Amino acid sequence: MSLLLLLLVPLIGAVIVLLLRPRGTDDQNARPARGAIVAAPVAVAVPVAVAAVAVGAMLVTLSLGIWVAATEPVVDLSWGPVIRLSLAAQGFSRVMVILVPAIAAPVLLYAAATQVTARPRLLATMLAFVSAMLLLVVADDFVSLLIGWELVSAISWWLIGHDWRERADVDAATQTFLTTHIGDLGLYLAAGALFAATGSFAFDGVTLAGSPWAGIIAGGVLFAAAAKSAQVAFSPWLFAAMAGPTPVSALLHSATLVASGAYLIIRLAPSLDSVAWFLPATVIVGAATAIGGGLVATVQPHLKRALAASTSAQYGLMFIAVGAGSTAAAGAQLITHAAFKSLLFLAAGVAIHATGSQLFGRVRLGRAMPIVAVSAAIGAGALAGLPPLGGGWSKEAIVAVASEASPVLGALALAAGFLTAVYAARFLLLTYGPGERAGHIARPLPLVLAPIVVLAVATVGLGLLWMPDASPAIERLAGGARAPGTSPELLRGIGLAVAGGLL
Repeated sequence: MSLLLLLLVPLIGAVIVLLLRPRGTDDQNARPARGAIVAAPVAVAVPVAVAAVAVGAMLVTLSLGIWVAATEPVVDLSWGPVIRLSLAAQGFSRVMVILVPAIAAPVLLYAAATQVTARPRLLATMLAFVSAMLLLVVADDFVSLLIGWELVSAISWWLIGHDWRERADVDAATQTFLTTHIGDLGLYLAAGALFAATGSFAFDGVTLAGSPWAGIIAGGVLFAAAAKSAQVAFSPWLFAAMAGPTPVSALLHSATLVASGAYLIIRLAPSLDSVAWFLPATVIVGAATAIGGGLVATVQPHLKRALAASTSAQYGLMFIAVGAGSTAAAGAQLITHAAFKSLLFLAAGVAIHATGSQLFGRVRLGRAMPIVAVSAAIGAGALAGLPPLGGGWSKEAIVAVASEASPVLGALALAAGFLTAVYAARFLLLTYGPGERAGHIARPLPLVLAPIVVLAVATVGLGLLWMPDASPAIERLAGGARAPGTSPELLRGIGLAVAGGLL
């Protein structure tokens, strides 16, 4: 029952939000400038109720996620004589049922505080999207996975095209939907191959599939995961998705849509490593994306698109870790990335509103917005992989496992880390570096600052990954080992991060 409630509570919240919305206010005639946000106070009773219901539903979902992770329930539903839908909170899905609502709650608060156009509709759609994502991560068979996978794609199309009167936004949403759906064909192929080999769609049967079915399953899974996580050659859809509102970008590109591909690889890689080419192919995809995305992020002039390139590159590092044999390192990176990337997207949204531009360097807001600047510095430090932040632990784990697998792969991981430091420092200095105290700058309201500070605290809190007991816990949840790093490797990584920041 707790597992079903986990999926139902966000949907119930979405329905209540839609019922509470004021009549005739869903799509306002006066809309903010394209790409901007408005830090308007929630001034009347009904919007306050809408915001409270949306955030409250997510906090209840978070509580249920913690309960589900602790109790590991299993639900089996019969769908005909041979097809059973299986839901289970096992392995790394126990992490995801907590991580998804934990990131969504502050992002929903930010959306409630900043969104002017169709606020109730946006909040309700985001709640439904979280429900679909939770279905995806608790799916224990390919049919259930495909239902969640398709729902996530469909609702993300609706979120990216939220301002449907803007034709460019609708086109961008359609590009995202079609590109990721090309990758979805891989999952259908994998599901069909598994059923042909074993007569079942259950994940447990993957290890039982013989040749050639195991290779078809592996290829389909890698193809679908690469598309969802914006790996080469699917990366361009991630830039189109930046047409959506800032809170949508923060949610989709941290712990949900883009994370679903990496989650799938982490979940199924231990069952597919018998396919000789699977792990090397995963490494190649990840390395190409980590380097290519890093290069793009260092020169991209658009704030959110630079973060999008960074997202693609960071998931490339997760693919490197899985391909090098450590789902634990990939899982740790997925957790830390969710916190610091959602933080950086929200900080970018504040800068866009304050300057009226989505381009770097128009106004440096460090002195005008010290709280956001400090929070953004924490996020950028975690992105760059600096200890004692959790991002430093996960980045060090990836470099260690890559170096153990191959000196060349270790060098590529270090190069990707160097580029990460370059674009992290570039984002921070050009957006929240020291600047003049401009009197015309619109200061963010407390409701806007609160989710940013919460995510900054979470990013700092993930520094607990450096504690000795963290590594065994991550290994157990992610179903794989973490290569122990050495002091020279750690110092080399820190040195490259500092050099990249100085550059």
